[in-house]
Amino acid sequence: MPTDPTAGAPAHPQAARPQPARLGLGTAAVGRPGYITLGRDADLPAERTVEALRERTHALLDAAYAAGVRYLDTARSYGRAEEFLAQWLDEHPEAAAEVTVGSKWGYTYTAGWQASGVAAHEVKEHSTAVFDRQVRETRALLGDRLDVYLVHSVVPGSPALTDPALHERLAALAADGVRVGLSTSGPAQGDTIREALAVTVAGRPLFTAVQATWNLLETSAAPALAEAHAAGWLVVVKEGMANGRLAGRNATGPDTAALRTLADRTATTPDALALAAAAAQPWADVVLSGAATLDQLASNLTAADARPTPQDLAALDGMAEPAEAYWRTRSELPWA
Repeated sequence: MPTDPTAGAPAHPQAARPQPARLGLGTAAVGRPGYITLGRDADLPAERTVEALRERTHALLDAAYAAGVRYLDTARSYGRAEEFLAQWLDEHPEAAAEVTVGSKWGYTYTAGWQASGVAAHEVKEHSTAVFDRQVRETRALLGDRLDVYLVHSVVPGSPALTDPALHERLAALAADGVRVGLSTSGPAQGDTIREALAVTVAGRPLFTAVQATWNLLETSAAPALAEAHAAGWLVVVKEGMANGRLAGRNATGPDTAALRTLADRTATTPDALALAAAAAQPWADVVLSGAATLDQLASNLTAADARPTPQDLAALDGMAEPAEAYWRTRSELPWA
């Protein structure tokens, strides 16, 4: 099994895992035909069949692994992404022995393999019934290759933070060697993380991992993420490019002028610089690429070589938006 990505963390009932690469690969954009990343019409095959997206996912996994990526992220609600990843791991046993695999439960995929025009692409429910069903589904695909299991998109007051019966189930999973945590969304991410830090079962912390949105436009969770990191949690950054808003083709407005200027001056690309800024945060263990094409992945992975200075990062500070405004804009992005 891989060793613990947070060496020196407080003792917790889980198997040891290996140190994952600083950059990871997420599969939200390629496990289903519809998502909210800007520009997907140009990124995916015209016919978004199951086989076409399986092939694209496997190609990305091949390239990411060859480049040294060792953290792979998926979720029950990402269409067939867990299935695609499981098949790739079956075909690459040497990779399966090295990578850290994270998945998420709590959303049920409901789009019926449609890109748009459906009432809901996913339905959230953090109940024991949904956990019982989805952990069985995840285990059926990933088996003992599941290293990290997160409650998907937790907000303050979620049953994931308050339901003792659910906590007992999660604690049992942790005792079985899986790192248990949560992903966060919305303008109150910091409040959610702090509530989760206080959850205990039998006097021990329940959660030891968080996947949160942090990017140059949405930085509000940083203080709470620093607290989670200090507590020994695995901290994974998602949406480091703000669902494509910080990609070069979309970073054309006044809100991203500082990013373009610095990318030009440092001979890098806006996407790589945005991910490098996330990786430069002292509390960030893994920063996810959400690439949908091999070219995007190659560009994203150059973030590993980018070294923004403190002065560079300070020049980007002014890009941050109020959290409420950022999440309002995100909620208006179309599924396509």
